[in-house]
Amino acid sequence: MSLLDYLPYAIALAIAAAIPGPGIAAAVGKALGSGFRPAVWFGTGLVLGDLTYLTLAVLGLAAVAAAFSGVFVVIKIFGAAYLAYLAWSFWRAGIDPEKVESGKGSGALASMLGGYSVTLGNPKTIIFYMALLPSVVDLQEVTPERFVGLVLTTIIVLYLVVVPYVALAAKARDFLRNPRALKALNRGAAGAMAGAAAYIVLKP
Repeated sequence: MSLLDYLPYAIALAIAAAIPGPGIAAAVGKALGSGFRPAVWFGTGLVLGDLTYLTLAVLGLAAVAAAFSGVFVVIKIFGAAYLAYLAWSFWRAGIDPEKVESGKGSGALASMLGGYSVTLGNPKTIIFYMALLPSVVDLQEVTPERFVGLVLTTIIVLYLVVVPYVALAAKARDFLRNPRALKALNRGAAGAMAGAAAYIVLKP
């Protein structure tokens, strides 16, 4: 298959991912509050969540996922709780620059799991893969080779969308070093996290 065969999917995914939602808001908040590297790990979790839904859609497991909707509700609540915890942490940070810097090292695994849980509980992601994906990809014709192509396309497109967001947010953090600015910045990050958490919980 040629690369052009993946273009409709790539365009649809890029548009869906670039529209600000709880995933992007949480990733930006993570970059503002913790810096670039933890935010990239968080973004990796977002990508893994997308790949999970892509796999479910390709395998025709949407009905199975619906049957186990209770599990996804638990994951959704966990993701929202994680974002709420980050919001609380960032709201309290920012008075002392050294304290903020020492708090940047949230572990790679924790950041990645946070991003993953946010994606699994993100209604926008669910709608894309379970409702919109079949309109741009014939799921009945997906061979193992084409599935690999879809996976690679998903990874490339999502990183191209997420990384600039977190890079700009992290750069903004680097420019603001005085305690007053850092306090405002971290409270802005807290607001982004809290908003994303509220969206995930309240969106049916």
